[in-house]
Amino acid sequence: METVTENQQLRTAKKIEKMFGHIDYKNPPELCPVRDVMSVASDQWSTLIILWLGYFPVLRFNKLKKFVYGISNKVLSQRLKVLEADGYISRKAYPEVPIRVEYSLTDFGKTYVEKLLELTEWMQTNSPKVIANREKYGLF
Repeated sequence: METVTENQQLRTAKKIEKMFGHIDYKNPPELCPVRDVMSVASDQWSTLIILWLGYFPVLRFNKLKKFVYGISNKVLSQRLKVLEADGYISRKAYPEVPIRVEYSLTDFGKTYVEKLLELTEWMQTNSPKVIANREKYGLF
């Protein structure tokens, strides 16, 4: 009889097989959808931008900059453009002087926030283990 952990491992293995099973291992593809999408959506700045926009329905540039502590104007601007191009966020500019620009999550971005929250909850739960392992390995 299989245990819960073994069942979970089998489900995980099947999902990974479904994701990568079609790939020719001798000639892996140059374009990897998982890597390409994850590199944009999960870098440290994009994750924080998306989480803050999940918390506040609409934010302007300077408010986002305050919440995403440590990010420069240039990097924030770049990340917002990429997130908009990929469909995670929308940008609305108002014809005012000075121009007012507001950012919000798209419906697609909202579905990503749900998955991102699952991951961040897992991280919060398991961060003491990671820190303990780092200390044991001598990284702290």
